[in-house]
Amino acid sequence: MKIGIVGSGNMGAALGTIWAGKGHQVMFSYAKDANKLNRLANSNSQTTQGTVEEAVAFAEVVMLAIPYPSMEEVLAHKTIYQNKVVITCVSGLQPDFSGDTIGLSTKLSISVAEHISHVLQNSKVVEAFNITFAEILQIPSRELDGNKPSIFYCGDDVSAKEIVADLIEDCDYVPINAGGLRTARSLETLATSWVQFAVVAGLFPRIAMHSLQY
Repeated sequence: MKIGIVGSGNMGAALGTIWAGKGHQVMFSYAKDANKLNRLANSNSQTTQGTVEEAVAFAEVVMLAIPYPSMEEVLAHKTIYQNKVVITCVSGLQPDFSGDTIGLSTKLSISVAEHISHVLQNSKVVEAFNITFAEILQIPSRELDGNKPSIFYCGDDVSAKEIVADLIEDCDYVPINAGGLRTARSLETLATSWVQFAVVAGLFPRIAMHSLQY
């Protein structure tokens, strides 16, 4: 599968590297450091680099792993995303990771994933990979104490969600279908609570979530 990484920071770089190792063709884009893009592009015979427009045009699946303030810039040419599966782990919350706060502030009335879906009306948006840390993706295996961590994902397009579930499994996580895209409102809030817990408890980033089912 052809995957375009838009946002080649820690998360995007880690996901793209894993997927390339699984045989997917990956194009990295949108990094602060041009040298980092060069390193990623040359790290595997399956990897290359390009602009955001080139990565999206190349891809069947686009992974958005960008800071929230970059959204307007990255989605400006929305027609290039038509008919693409778009995975987002973008958070609109404003964490400071300090103090004994009840919650973390946001100015949003809907989830980031829903906002992306509204902007990219002809794409297939799926929320995933927001309840994990890049550092977990960077270690050799996600097999932790005999268990694999869980990744919740949600979206409104069945075929897109099947593709994303397979990509989650490629990363050695257990995919858990959390329903329609509206669930991203809860999932993004859960993700931020998870980050806050990990930081305040002194466990960040060496902790992963495992959902037990019976």
